[in-house]
Amino acid sequence: MTSLRESVASNSLVQAMATHSPLSAKLAEEAGFNALWASGFELSAHYGLPDASLITMTQHIEMLRAIASATSLPVVADIDTGFGNAVNVVHAIHEYERAGAAAVVIEDKTFPKMTSLVADGRQDLVRIEEFEGKIEAACATRQSEDFLVIARTEALIAGLSRDAALERGEAYAEAGADMILIHSKQTSPHEIEAFIEAWGGCVPLVLVPTAYPDMTVERIKATGKVAMTIWGNHTVRAIVTALREAYRQILSDGGIHQFDKQVASVAEIFHLQGMDKVKEIEKQFLR
Repeated sequence: MTSLRESVASNSLVQAMATHSPLSAKLAEEAGFNALWASGFELSAHYGLPDASLITMTQHIEMLRAIASATSLPVVADIDTGFGNAVNVVHAIHEYERAGAAAVVIEDKTFPKMTSLVADGRQDLVRIEEFEGKIEAACATRQSEDFLVIARTEALIAGLSRDAALERGEAYAEAGADMILIHSKQTSPHEIEAFIEAWGGCVPLVLVPTAYPDMTVERIKATGKVAMTIWGNHTVRAIVTALREAYRQILSDGGIHQFDKQVASVAEIFHLQGMDKVKEIEKQFLR
């Protein structure tokens, strides 16, 4: 099986789809994505909580472990700020690698963090030197060289200049990060494209084009410097849209007699659950 590191090095864009459950992970694999993003935002939403460091590391790892067990795709874990300082990062890397993550993304905000795209949100960054220590700690802790440490700078999110974002990205790459995730809340791709054009770092970039959806795969590949794109929160948004319509229609129709024809069959759910395997085991071993 090709490792995530090998996929990144192959010059073929890795597309990671956000997931917050084994079922959504299976559907993403079925659709043809080549990696998964174990999203803190999506898991927070799954619990009905804001993405503000309220989900614990234990909750996230439990879901990541279930996702990794349910799919053959590499899972990129969104570990926010690393749950604290460099000491916390050492513990987190040990636990996430053991749980089956192929990579982690650590961001340079203070802990507790505030989600990036919320209007007028608090977006405080740690000192460059402090975050360099976190990246060095993560790299020193990992057991496998195939395990990727991705440094995420929120400089543009915090309203800092492109030069400030470049300084941080270059420092984190020098500290050992395998990739740099550059994030933006601008609705146009121009800010990100300007950063990419100026990026002269020795490691590839990661994008999360949530706020600027016009940044298509074709446009990303044309930059020649981006190795991974993360479709960051569309799974949970799609679920919200679908469930709202389902609940509205069932109440409006006075029953499920119309809606039942529009949704996946129970047999399809059985297939996703692996019910055929259960039947095989019963046939072989239940006596």
